[in-house]
Amino acid sequence: MPVLTQALPSVDAYVDFFSRQTLPVLRRTANEFTRMAQNPEYVGHKEIASTVLSDPLMTMRLLSHIETHRANSQNHDIVTVHGALVMMGIEPFFTAFHDLPTVEAALAAKPQALLGLLKVVGHARQASHYAHDWAVVRHDLDVDEITVAALLHQATDMVFWIYAPELTQRVYNMQRADRKLRSTVAQRVVFGTTAHDMQLALIRAWRLPELLVHLLDESQAANPRVRTITLAADFARHVAQGWHNAALPDDVANLDALLRIPPEALLRRIGAPKEAWPRLLPAAQAALSASLS
Repeated sequence: MPVLTQALPSVDAYVDFFSRQTLPVLRRTANEFTRMAQNPEYVGHKEIASTVLSDPLMTMRLLSHIETHRANSQNHDIVTVHGALVMMGIEPFFTAFHDLPTVEAALAAKPQALLGLLKVVGHARQASHYAHDWAVVRHDLDVDEITVAALLHQATDMVFWIYAPELTQRVYNMQRADRKLRSTVAQRVVFGTTAHDMQLALIRAWRLPELLVHLLDESQAANPRVRTITLAADFARHVAQGWHNAALPDDVANLDALLRIPPEALLRRIGAPKEAWPRLLPAAQAALSASLS
């Protein structure tokens, strides 16, 4: 598998390089599909969707496949995994996605890169769970769209780990050396661009649904759907470092403004330990005091 060892001159050059590669998926995903394909008559859309949604790389492949193979009669984007599966059908799905390459094989000689990728995948899964829950609280018109967008929020970071592992490691090393260094700054130094700029370009190049461009465009922060996705991604990344993370109080304050539910209910919903309540959301102090009295 070809990999980048030095920065390319432009976003277009990166898009061209990445677009000429075959995106691998998680080994567990490939194994599950192999198992299901042996008896497709006993497999339902829900089981397949669950496997797809546990793997953001497979989710990208499926949505891209639907867009590039859309019928002339299809006059709207398919943004949800369930919608894509209904559109394809189960047996055609297994025909299209068999003998999938895996990231474990692609990065077998680069265990640190594989570990880095799996951490990002873990954050993406958690972000999709948070976003789904918060979209339900907000009574969003299509919770599944929000779930998929949150799952793909860090898609470019995954692509970087797979196809530019050494450069990506440099970004992380810079941030470890300087905890105040923002990821966008480090990415510009190493790659000459940011993951966010690459994300929007890749979505269009890989013909993912146009709605994803809107939902993943952080410049549209006034939109509560976009804010839900961005906040879920940030919160998942920060809480993975522990409830002591310095960015969490701001995350929780933003979430409080977004969901507008009682402070105690909010902190219980996100699973915050009671000892962290006063630091995370001072407004919850009264509820904490009452619960301890």
